[in-house]
Amino acid sequence: QVQLLESGGGLVKAGGSLRLSCALSGRPFSSYAMGWFRRAPEKERELVAAISTSGLITHYADSMKGRVTISRDNATNTVYLHMNNLKPEDTAVYYCAAEEAYYSGSYYDRGSSYNNWGQGTQVTVFS
Repeated sequence: QVQLLESGGGLVKAGGSLRLSCALSGRPFSSYAMGWFRRAPEKERELVAAISTSGLITHYADSMKGRVTISRDNATNTVYLHMNNLKPEDTAVYYCAAEEAYYSGSYYDRGSSYNNWGQGTQVTVFS
C-alpha cells in the first residue's frame, strides 16, 4: 500500500519561496509517476505539476509555469515542488499524488488518473 507524506507548507510573504516535499513509502518509488495538485478555498482541485517515473519528463500548469519546478529523487523516494515568486492566489492546500506507470516517460496531468494521495499541506501567501 502506497503512503504519501507531504511537508514543507507554511506561511510566506508574497514574492517568497517554498519547497514542498513528498515522501512515498510502501511501494517502489521509481515505478510511480508523481504529481502535485492544489485546492484553493471554494475552487476545484487543479494540477500544479507532474513528473514521470524517470524524472526526465515534467509538465506544468500554465498558471504556475515559470514559477515552479517539480523534481524527484529516486534514491530517497521523494518528490519536490519548488515554488518561487509566490502570490496570494497561490494560497491552497497542496497535495501530492502517485500512480504506477509502466513507461519511464509517462506522467499524468489529471487528478482522476491518480489513486494515491497525500493528506495535503497548507500554503498561505500573504501580501
